[in-house]
Formats: sequence, C-alpha cells, structure tokens
Amino acid sequence: MPLEPFTSAGIALSATAALTGAGMVAAYRRAQNIGLTNWLPTYLKSPRPAAINENEPIDLFLAVCDHYEPQWGRPQPADAVARVNAWVENYPRLFSQFSDADGVAPQHTFFFPQDEYRPEYLDALAPLCRQEFGDVDIHLHHHHDTESGLREKLSTFRDALFDRHGLLRTDPETGRVVYGFIHGNWCLNNSRRDGQWCGVDHETPILLETGCYADFTMPSAPSDTQTTTINSIYHAVDRPGKNSHNTGTPAQAGHAPPAKSLLMIQGPLVPDFSRAKWGLIPKVENGDLLASHPPALRRLPQWLKAAVTLHGKPNWRFIKLHTHGCKPVNQQMWLSEQVVNFHRDLARFCAEQPQYRLHYVTAWEMALLVRLAQQFPQFSTNEQIHLMRQIARGGPWPAPASLASDQSSATTSSPSEFIGEAGLQLSACCS
Repeated sequence: MPLEPFTSAGIALSATAALTGAGMVAAYRRAQNIGLTNWLPTYLKSPRPAAINENEPIDLFLAVCDHYEPQWGRPQPADAVARVNAWVENYPRLFSQFSDADGVAPQHTFFFPQDEYRPEYLDALAPLCRQEFGDVDIHLHHHHDTESGLREKLSTFRDALFDRHGLLRTDPETGRVVYGFIHGNWCLNNSRRDGQWCGVDHETPILLETGCYADFTMPSAPSDTQTTTINSIYHAVDRPGKNSHNTGTPAQAGHAPPAKSLLMIQGPLVPDFSRAKWGLIPKVENGDLLASHPPALRRLPQWLKAAVTLHGKPNWRFIKLHTHGCKPVNQQMWLSEQVVNFHRDLARFCAEQPQYRLHYVTAWEMALLVRLAQQFPQFSTNEQIHLMRQIARGGPWPAPASLASDQSSATTSSPSEFIGEAGLQLSACCS
C-alpha cells in the first residue's frame, strides 16, 4: 500500500492551530503520525558534511529503487502482465540512447514483492535485466507475521528468483545467494507505532541469515516508521524491542562494519524550500518519484543537499530514489518523454559542469561500492568504480594477498593491475 505524497501541511503543522493549547496537541500528534518528530530534530542538529575536494571530481551514484507491484490496485491478471510487458518493451527503446560516465545506460532496480509472485512476471523481467538495464531484488508486504513465517517467505522467494528465473546474484566473497530488501509499508523491524503490517520485531537477524546484503527501505516519511537517522549509509545491529535499525554505525572507508550488522542505504530527506507554500512553508523532498512530482533536474539540488555519502569519501554522493512504477499513473510517467527529458537534462548538466560525474547504478552496485571502499581504501575512486562494474557482471572479488603493499614480492599486483587481470578473467568467462 503506497503512502500519499507528503504535503505542506505536514511540515507546517498549521500556524492557526498552534495558537491554542488543543491545537498544539493536535499539531504534535499530526507530526508524530507523519514521522516529523522523528527526523526533523535530527535534520536541524545535523553537522555540515565533510568539505568536498574541489580539485577532484564529484561522483554522483544514482539508483532508482522501485517498489514494483504489478498487482497494485488489484487489476485483472492480464492487465498485471501487460504492465510488466510495457516496462520490458519500452524501457530499452526509451533509455538505451543515454549513458553515464562509464558508458552505462540508466538502471532500474525492481524490488519485486514476494506476496505478488507469479512466474510470468519474473520471466518477463529477466531478459530486461540480462540486457543490463537493471536488476531485481526483494520487496515484502506482510502482516501479523512470525519469525519462522518471515524466514520461510524470504528463503523460498530468494531461491525461486535465483534458481527458476536466473535473477539475484551470488556474493563474490562467500558464494551465497544474496538480495537487497525493501519492507512493504515501510515497517522494517515492526516499526509502526500501531504494530500493523509486520509483526516481527527482530527482522534484521533473519534478513542477514537469509542473505540480505543491504536494506533500502528508508526514508519512509510521511510515516511514523521514519527513523531518526536520516541521509545516511550505516550499519544497524539487532537490539531488544522494535525498530533496531533506528540508529547504527556510520559506514566509513577503510573500516570494517560491526559484526552481525545490516547495511542501510538511505535516500534523501530534506525540507524543500524551492516549493515552499506562500514562500514560507517548505514541502519535503523524500526521493519519491511520482507522476505528480516526477524526476527532474530541478530536484537535483535537494538530493545533493541531503549529502548521503560514505565517511572518508566526501566527493561521493549516493542518490537513492524510490517509486511505485506499476501504479498506472506513475508507469505512464516513467515510460514517457518526461523521463527521457530528465536523462537528457542530466547529461547536459554533466557536460556543462564537468566536475560532476554521473554513474547510473543498481542497488547491488551501490552496496558493492560501500564494501570496496571499506575493504580497499587504497583503491582510487576510478579503480573502485571500474571494479564494482566488473564484480556486478560476475567478476571476482579482490584477493587481499594480491593487493599486498610489500613491493619486494614479484607477484604483488597494484589495484590497477588487479582490475586489468579481473577484466581478462571476466572476458574469458563470457566469451
């Protein structure tokens, strides 16, 4: 069930109502219900991001994470299949003309709901992914569930996607089948105040056990499930009670994550004064791509203002956006000249502002970048990006021994040499 777009009333809290005691109570309750009391204090207290190095490029990693629900609105089965087919037929036609700084076309990550699984949907999507226009990960709506029920749903769906449809991927270090995750109705770790639309307080350990490489649920505003942590990439560990992902350890280049932690990659969440009502009351930018608020270059400053980055990589900006791409009004927007113009505008922006380098990435590629920066900080950004692309296509993970700094060994390889060797291995495998 997608939520309604955030309105100016949500952040304004009604100046008239605030003049009375009863009005103040009502306004505060409204703020709680839409999660404003969770995140706005954090935003107001947040320190400025680390200064950008003006002598180096600013790398923009853009991922679209689609809560992809063919059965949104309960259509007839034939209509649901037609929605999927429209994406498969039109996405390459519209977007193959564009490429980023790496020569990669716009990417789309289809977070497919376990509760809407029908083989024909995934059979149709799989070729689109094999053409390298995107990827599939896991989305889940559930209600009053149990730990055993959740474990069964995730493991069974994971195996169906991998074994039957050739989707997902194996982890390059462990060989396990892994998946990215978005919680339907935003209720990760049973975080809704009323306890609806989940039921499992401790989802994090089950996600890790079943192969989740990262969670992409946040931001959830306007919802009371919104975390106090915003605009962040961090690691959350399970703790007593609900909502254990509310806070965590920031991800940092050169630093290993905490044991048994789940990587959390958030999208932007900032007040948007560019759309302020009466010039005073801002709306909220939460990265939601809607027919009523489509992707557009004018939104880019807000996404950059959120400064979602990795500690130690001040020139990296992660732009994780979300949408409900099978909702008919949104699908019409996505498969139209409106989004073509967005990509055209992005290309023009990067041509006119060459300090900015655009990289279209999947959710999996975003997570790979974090891991590479954590494990191999000696790599340059160019090397990390190039290796990320190779690993996403099935290439090997760097062996620590091959990256040893001991120059006395004749077998020691530099990062650049390793990347070249990995490329040759991948080419040989694919030929």
